[in-house]
Amino acid sequence: MKLIIAMIQPHKLPDVKKALYNAGVYKMTVTNALGCGQQKGYTETYRGVIHNINLLKKIRLEIAVNKDFVEPTVSAIIKGAKTGSIGDGKVFILDLPECVRIRTGERGNEAIG
Repeated sequence: MKLIIAMIQPHKLPDVKKALYNAGVYKMTVTNALGCGQQKGYTETYRGVIHNINLLKKIRLEIAVNKDFVEPTVSAIIKGAKTGSIGDGKVFILDLPECVRIRTGERGNEAIG
C-alpha cells in the first residue's frame, strides 16, 4: 500500500480529477494549502505599499492506493496537472504500513478498496 501526496495548482484540480477518474481512481482527499517552491512568490502593490507574497495557493491531494494502482495514479496526476511551467507541483509517494476501515474493521488492501 502507498500514500500518494500531490501538490498542484488550484486551477488544475478539475483536470486532475478527470484524469484520475479515467484511470479508475475515485477516492481522494483534497485540501487547500499554502506553500512556495521555485516560484518564490510575487510582489503586489496595494495603496502604494509593496507587499511580498511568497506563500501561494496550492491544492493538496492525498490518495491511498494498492501497489498496482501507484503508477496509473501518478501518471493521471501528471497528465492533469502538467502545464510545462514552473510551479506545476510535486508528487510524493510514501509507504503506507496499515489502513483500517472504521465502518467494517477491515485492514490492509481490503480497507483501501
